[in-house]
Amino acid sequence: MRLVSAINRFGWGQRDDTLAEASLHDWLSRQLGQPDTAVFRNVGPCSEGLIALREQRRTKMQGDPLVTPIFQAEVAAQLDNLLLTEQPFRERLAWFWLNHFTVSLRQGSTKAVLGAYMREAIRPHVTGRFSDMLLAVMRHPAMLMYLDNASSIGPNSPAGRKSHHGLNENLARECLELHTLSPAAGYSQTDVTSFAAILTGWSIDMKAEQPGFVFREKAHEPGEKTIMGQTFPEGEDGGLQALHFLGTHPATYRHIATQMVGHFISDTPAQQDISHIAAVLQNTEGDLREASLALATLHDANRTGSKFRSPMDYATAVLRALSFGGEPSQPADPHSPAHVLYAAFASLGQPLWKAPLPNGWSDNAAEWSAPADMLARTDWAWRMAAHARNADPMQIAHIALGPALHPRTELAMHHAGSRQDALALLFSSPEFQRR
Repeated sequence: MRLVSAINRFGWGQRDDTLAEASLHDWLSRQLGQPDTAVFRNVGPCSEGLIALREQRRTKMQGDPLVTPIFQAEVAAQLDNLLLTEQPFRERLAWFWLNHFTVSLRQGSTKAVLGAYMREAIRPHVTGRFSDMLLAVMRHPAMLMYLDNASSIGPNSPAGRKSHHGLNENLARECLELHTLSPAAGYSQTDVTSFAAILTGWSIDMKAEQPGFVFREKAHEPGEKTIMGQTFPEGEDGGLQALHFLGTHPATYRHIATQMVGHFISDTPAQQDISHIAAVLQNTEGDLREASLALATLHDANRTGSKFRSPMDYATAVLRALSFGGEPSQPADPHSPAHVLYAAFASLGQPLWKAPLPNGWSDNAAEWSAPADMLARTDWAWRMAAHARNADPMQIAHIALGPALHPRTELAMHHAGSRQDALALLFSSPEFQRR
C-alpha cells in the first residue's frame, strides 16, 4: 500500500510529490510524537474576543465592528494552516475533536471566541487524555456561551432565590448525550437535571480585566448531587469530579471509539474495530495519542477510499493538490488562499464553524452525495482548475491519488480539451471524492 492512501485517509490530501519513506504507523506516530508545529499569526487569547464583545455591547455597536476583524484573523490563520500543514494527521484530529465538541456560530455570540476555542481547548489536548480535553472544553467561554450555561442558576442558590431564575440544562444534556456517555449508557432525565445542577455557577466573568471562566458560588445549587449512582459534593470541585467520572467512563470510551472509527475507517464501523479502540482508551486511561495511533491497525488497503469526502475534506484536498497557499493570507483579502477555502466550504454546503446543531457535521456519505451536491463540486472544481496555469494535470493526479487513480479517469484526462478540463475531470472523479 502506497503512503498516499494513508495521507488521504488520515490527513487532508497530498500537497506535493514528497512522500515520507515510512510505514503508516511511523508516519502517524512521528506527527503525534512531535510538538504541534502550527503557527497562528495575528490572533490572540479568548479574553481579547470577550473584551471586544463587551465593548460592542456597552456602546451598542451594530454589525460586530470589533469582533469581525478578530474572526477574520482566525479564519486566515487557521485555514492557512489547513492548506500548508506538514502534520496532516494531527490537523485532522484537531478538526475531528472540534466537531465532536461542536460550538457553532449559529448561537451564543461565539464569533468573538470560536477561533480561540479551537486553539485553546482542542488543539493542546489531541495527544493527551480525553478527560483533560473535556474539562478544557467545559470551562471555555465559547462552550459556556454556545450552550447557555453562563446564565444557568441553581434555584436554591442565593442568586436563584433572589432572581427566581433556574437551571439551563443545555450543556449538561449535550455533554452526556454527545460528548461523553451517549444514550447507550442508560442515563435518565434525572441524571441530566442533576448534572445541570452540578454545573450551575460555571460561568464567564465579562467584567474582569481579562475576561474568562469564573465559578460563581452564589449561583451554584447547594447540596450533593448524583449522576448514575455516583454522588458528587457541592461547589466547583463537584463539577471537576463529575467531569472526570464522565470523561473516564467505559461508556464514554466506547462512544468516542465509535466516532473515531466512523470518521477514519468506515460509515458503518465494525464492532470489533470499535471494541479495539475502546480497549486502548480503557487501558491507557483515555490516552488519545494511543487511541489515534491504534487506528492504523484498522486501516486496510482493501478499504482504501471507503470514506466519502465531506465538503471541507473535498475543498481542502483540491486546493492542496493545486498547491494553494504560501504567503500568509491577509484577513480582509477575498482572493487570499484562506478566503478561497472559506468561501468553498460555504458554497459546497459546510460553512466554517456553522454546524446546524450541537451534534456537529455528519461523517456519512449520504449527507453529502446527492446529485445537486456532486454538480456543485464539479462546477467549483472547474473554476479552481483555472488557477493551475502551468501545472501538469497528470502529475497532479498521480501525486493526489497514487494507485487509486482509475484508468478510466486517466484516459478521460488524456482526451480532455484543456488543462482546466483535465483537472476538473480529476477532481470530479469517483476516486477523488473519497479518502
